[in-house]
Amino acid sequence: MIRLKDIKIKEDISNEELIKYACKKYKIKESEIKEWHIYKKSIDARKKDNIFYNYTIDVELKNEKKIKNAEHIEKIKEEPIKINRKSNIRPVIIGAGPAGLFAGLILAQNGIKPIIIEQGKKVEERIKDVEEFRKYGKLNTLSNVQFGEGGAGTFSDGKLTTGINNPLCRKVLEIFVKNGAPEQILYINKPHIGTDNLVNVIKNIRKEIINLGGEFLFNEKVTDFEIKENKITAVFCSKKIETDTVILAIGHSARDTFEKLYEKGIKIEPKNFSVGVRIEHKQEMINKSQYSENTKLKLPPAEYKLAYHGKDRSCYTFCMCPGGVVMSSSSEENTIVTNGMSTFLRDGENANSAILVNVTPEDFKSDSPLAGIYFQKELEEKAFNLGGKNYYAPIQRVEDFLNNKKSTYIGEIKPTYLPGVTLSNLNEILPEFVSKTLKEGIIYFDSKIKGFANKDAILTGLETRSSSPVKIVRNEELMSNVYGIYPCGEGAGYAGGIMSAAVDGIKCAIKILRT
Repeated sequence: MIRLKDIKIKEDISNEELIKYACKKYKIKESEIKEWHIYKKSIDARKKDNIFYNYTIDVELKNEKKIKNAEHIEKIKEEPIKINRKSNIRPVIIGAGPAGLFAGLILAQNGIKPIIIEQGKKVEERIKDVEEFRKYGKLNTLSNVQFGEGGAGTFSDGKLTTGINNPLCRKVLEIFVKNGAPEQILYINKPHIGTDNLVNVIKNIRKEIINLGGEFLFNEKVTDFEIKENKITAVFCSKKIETDTVILAIGHSARDTFEKLYEKGIKIEPKNFSVGVRIEHKQEMINKSQYSENTKLKLPPAEYKLAYHGKDRSCYTFCMCPGGVVMSSSSEENTIVTNGMSTFLRDGENANSAILVNVTPEDFKSDSPLAGIYFQKELEEKAFNLGGKNYYAPIQRVEDFLNNKKSTYIGEIKPTYLPGVTLSNLNEILPEFVSKTLKEGIIYFDSKIKGFANKDAILTGLETRSSSPVKIVRNEELMSNVYGIYPCGEGAGYAGGIMSAAVDGIKCAIKILRT
C-alpha cells in the first residue's frame, strides 16, 4: 500500500471529494485505486487564521508504482499466537473492566475458556444503579461508576488516547469497531467512543466471550485466595473455584482486594498518583479559545491538555470531557469521588476536566504500601462531610478558591454534578501543597486558554481516583511473586486508561497462552 500524508483540508468535504483531492495532489488516477481508507485525521489549530484537518490516507493501486513524496508500506499480517498452555484448569479473571474483558476475549478466541468474576453487575443493569445514585444519592457499593462490567472508563467518555506506542493499540481499536464502536476511532487523532456507545460495545464483547465458551460470574466478590507452595490454587467468592491461573484485573478502586492480597503475601509497592478537583467552564468559551470563529470547518467541541511545573509540585489537566458532566463516582459509603463523562456527541453546555497535583509516597503518614489508599480515603471522607453528608459535592467558584473564601452563590457557569452540590471552601479539606499548586496552575492555565480562570468557573471536589496508588509487582513473565497470578491493568499499576488497560489485558493473555 501507499501512504499519502499531509492532505490539508480547510472545509468540510465528503469522502469522495477527499480522495479526489488526494489523487490530484499526488498525481494519481482515481481509476488506478483498488481500495483506500483514512489512516489518520487530526485538527491543526496552531494558527487560528488557518485551521485545517490533516489527513493521512492509505491506498492500494492496481499497478504498484513509485509515487513521489509518498511512503510505501506493507499490510501488516497478524502472527498467530503459539499456544504452549497444557493445563486443563480454567483460568480465572478478576474484574470485567477493559483489562479483564480483553484478556478474556483473547483467551477465548484461542480456545482457553476463562471464568470472569465481577463484583458488580452487567453493564446494562449497572446503568440503573449509577442513575439512581445521581438522582437520589442512593449508593450501591458493589455497582457504581467504579465497579461493574466495563470498569470505571465506561462512565468517562470512552477516551482511547494513550501515551503508549504498542502495535496492540490498533488491535484494540479494531475489536471495539467490530463490536459496534464508531469506525472513526480507527483514524481520528483523539478517539473516543462515548459512554452511550460503550454500553453496547461491552455487551457485544461479553457475548463473544460467552459464545466461545467463557463464563461470567456477576455480583460475585472475590474474598480470598488459596496459595500452596507459592502457587495459586483457588479463589473464593460465594464458592471455591480451583484454578492455577489468575489475572488480577481489579481496577484502581478495589481497596479491600488490595488489603487481602497484601495479607496473603503478594508483593505490593506504593506509587505516585495525583489528587485534585474538577473544573467546569462553558464549552463555548473553550471552543472560542481553541478555534477561530472564521473557519469553514464544522469542528467538534474543543479539547485541551495543560501542564504547569511549579517549584515544588506539578499540576496538570486530566480526562478532559468536552460537552460533558461531572459524575458522582463514589464506591464506598460516606465518601465523595468525582469523575467526568461525555456522550459521543459531546453536546452538553459545559466542558469539564480534572486538575490534579502529584502525590508521592513521601506525603503519606506511614510506610505501608497501602498508605496511598488511606490518603485517598481520608480526603474523600472530608469532601463528604464538607458537602453535607448526603452525597452532595462541595463546590466553589474559582475566584473564591483563589481568595480562600467560601462561595455564597453560583454565577454564569452552572455545576452539572448530581445528586446536588453545596457551596463550600475547598481549601479547608485539600492539603496545603495541593491547594497552593492548584492556584498556581489555574492562573498559569489562564495564560494558555483565556478564560480558564474565569471567576465563575466551578471547582467540584474531589478527584482522587485518576490512577492506582499501588503497584502489584510482577516479573518479565508478567507474574507476581506468587506463581500463576498475573497483576494486570490500571489497578495493578500497569495502565492509565481504557486503551493501555486493554493492551495490558491482551499482553497478559498472550503470556498465559505461551506459558
